[in-house]
Amino acid sequence: MTLVEHFRAELQALAASGTLKEEVPLEGPQGRRVQVGGREVVMLTSNNYLGLANHPEVNRAAKDAIDRWGNGLASVRFICGTQDLHKELEREISDFFGTADTILYSSCWAANEGLFGTILGAEDALLSDELNHASIIDGIRLCKAERFIYKHNSLEDLETKLNAAKARRFRLVMTDGVFSMEGELAPLPEIRALCDRYDAILVVDDSHATGVVGKTGRGAAEELGIWGRVDVYTSTLGKAMGSASGGFTTGPKEIVGILRQRSRPYLFSNTLPPSVAAGALAAFRLLRKDPDGLMGRLRENTLYFRENLGKLGFKVPHGIHPIIPVIVGDTALAISMSKALLREGVYVSGFGFPVVPQGQARLRPQISAALTREDLDLALGAFARVGKEFGVL
Repeated sequence: MTLVEHFRAELQALAASGTLKEEVPLEGPQGRRVQVGGREVVMLTSNNYLGLANHPEVNRAAKDAIDRWGNGLASVRFICGTQDLHKELEREISDFFGTADTILYSSCWAANEGLFGTILGAEDALLSDELNHASIIDGIRLCKAERFIYKHNSLEDLETKLNAAKARRFRLVMTDGVFSMEGELAPLPEIRALCDRYDAILVVDDSHATGVVGKTGRGAAEELGIWGRVDVYTSTLGKAMGSASGGFTTGPKEIVGILRQRSRPYLFSNTLPPSVAAGALAAFRLLRKDPDGLMGRLRENTLYFRENLGKLGFKVPHGIHPIIPVIVGDTALAISMSKALLREGVYVSGFGFPVVPQGQARLRPQISAALTREDLDLALGAFARVGKEFGVL
């Protein structure tokens, strides 16, 4: 059997099992409702938490940037790929997080991939939650530090691992601020206390928290009362903040300075296009200007949808995040239900193993500040019909 034949058989097996992932093209811009297959459906599977993906001010900033700064720079940052616009965005992010400096990447994946191997060596220790994002896992694989994987959100296991790493030169604890499959926050105050006790640096990937949780959208640390006490953040421009591409690392000037000198995804990837940088800058400024308005609508929509899914009888873990997992158990069932919901006018994704543990397959609605009560009620009606059709309710 050739390699091509091998993968042809594997794809056929996935299709037969009902677990083959399929891309559904949008026929227009991202928003509260989108065009799919020639009809309008409610969008419940986007990271567009603040509704800024197609916001007029974000769009205007991106268009103006092309006129002023051009389409792209055809270069990496350290050669001729840095414009005043990039430095302005880095200053804005630093000010937003209360950090000394920020470095932009093409994505948060690149930021995570470029962090650990740059600042840690074989004499150091890297401690990571077992359910951290795939980008963190891949970044750890590129790092020579001794690896300690602690049980999900287990402070007892983390302390055991920190104690085992006491002889290492430096210790770094890495966790998602919000875990993307659960919408679950990490216990950051307790993790911070352990880092203090064992002289470890704390790094938080706040991709699903930036602009989403905290009184002013400053993420998981603000939500949990330890804003200003996280050493380094990685995060994205590709979710709440205008839903463009791009990511960043923000923290001490010395760590960011070394990343500029040695971080391979930064040194060898083209700079962010001016339109992306300008759109993200506009998004941060919109959030700073009206955090109560944007985040107030997001919180209201999230609470309403969570409570009413529970009243319908769905299994929804407790939480506050606009990621609202609906546990159905079987992977094929989750994917079949997501297709049925799309037929009912609601675009929501199904996830199963290996993205989530066996037996924990789910639908994953994601709520946006842009959604109206009419949108949410339409979606709840579709969930009720599909839940009964598939015997979940």
